[in-house]
Amino acid sequence: MGTRTVKPEPGAGVGRTARAREQAGDDVLRPSRNEIVLHGRLSAAAEQRELPSGDVIVTLRVVVARPARARAPGVDTIDVVCWSAVSRRTALRLPAGQDVEVTGSLRRRFYGGPTGRQSRYEVEAASVRRLVGGASVGT
Repeated sequence: MGTRTVKPEPGAGVGRTARAREQAGDDVLRPSRNEIVLHGRLSAAAEQRELPSGDVIVTLRVVVARPARARAPGVDTIDVVCWSAVSRRTALRLPAGQDVEVTGSLRRRFYGGPTGRQSRYEVEAASVRRLVGGASVGT
């Protein structure tokens, strides 16, 4: 038995639902992944707040150094939101300046601002871990 390579037709997958693409096998041809791993330090202690919906979230900012070979050396400050009870508890126990590892997914959030509809990117944390000497501790 041999293997067969299937080439997608021009425009394949455009304007179709995820279910239709899956049934047509498009997801096999175009795998996707939204996975973020950050290693950095907390710029400040995490903050908890309650949304109008009643959901409780914890937000934090992770400062990540750019590699020395980067065109624009420096740091990036990345907003992180914790939705799960475990990640919220862990984030709230971490002091400012703590080295952390955050795993999660990149999300784009839309909200109403003074000039109209705005958006921002943030990392939705699946797990938050305290780093001690380069090793992760906790969840």
